[in-house]
Amino acid sequence: MSDQQSLTPADEGVKESLSRPPHVLKRIWAQREGKIGVIITVTVVALALLGPLLAAPITGVTPYEFVGKPFSNHGLFGTDNLGRSVGSRFLAGGLLLLVYSVLATALGMVVGAVFGMLAAYAGGAVDSLIMRINDVFLAVPQLVFALLAVTIAGPKGWVLVLVIGLTHAPRIARVARSATLSVISEDYIRAAEMYAVPRWKIIGREILPNITGPMSVEAGLRLTYSIGAIASLSFLGLGMQPPQADWGLMINENRIALTVQPWGVLLSVIAIAVLTIGTNLLADAIARATASTNVEQ
Repeated sequence: MSDQQSLTPADEGVKESLSRPPHVLKRIWAQREGKIGVIITVTVVALALLGPLLAAPITGVTPYEFVGKPFSNHGLFGTDNLGRSVGSRFLAGGLLLLVYSVLATALGMVVGAVFGMLAAYAGGAVDSLIMRINDVFLAVPQLVFALLAVTIAGPKGWVLVLVIGLTHAPRIARVARSATLSVISEDYIRAAEMYAVPRWKIIGREILPNITGPMSVEAGLRLTYSIGAIASLSFLGLGMQPPQADWGLMINENRIALTVQPWGVLLSVIAIAVLTIGTNLLADAIARATASTNVEQ
């Protein structure tokens, strides 16, 4: 018997789902918004990743050196509130923001997807219990919870990731539950149950690959919110701490002299805004691509 003939209906479902990503990627790139989103996002991400390595070679100073009077025009883009190079600190300031945002988004996606799929697939009392607890967490404003947790535990990196990630989880769980409900009645799920496949394997091998479309869209949106939340906490003094070079922190440090030396604020604001726009455009393109793929199927 050939490999093709030995595939169960459940295996066929997984095989079909795994063949979607290349088509989805093509559809994303075929869209004008998708191209712009990819280019913008990749550009800012590359700046954040390579910036710490390029800061000193480009500006001639490290982000922590004092090069002139505060808020002067000395060097690339002038100096900040302590006389450090704005250009050097800007180049080095995006890495931790990006890393923390990605980690927080990943944490929220994992926790939210697990509970959302479990609630939808188990149904009954388990579904009601999980979603009612989920509703309680949704009732708490995300930023308020983050401010409370950071104030108690301190402005540490792992605290930021944990708090932002967990505040994303309830919203992601609702999306995962809705997406799971739309596929649990499919034939390949029934076939897997008929072959007595363990439930955790059905969730991981059958359901998860077939809800990647809406979950990818949600991941893009959550990444955008993570960037905004972490930058906002840094601006409020509860995120990254001095003397760390960080875009959100730079806005807070230099806002008092916005009219005198605007680059200390504007560069960070522009970078965060452009990254947010790029991820939003990319998320919209992913939504359209996955929607058109599902319609064809």
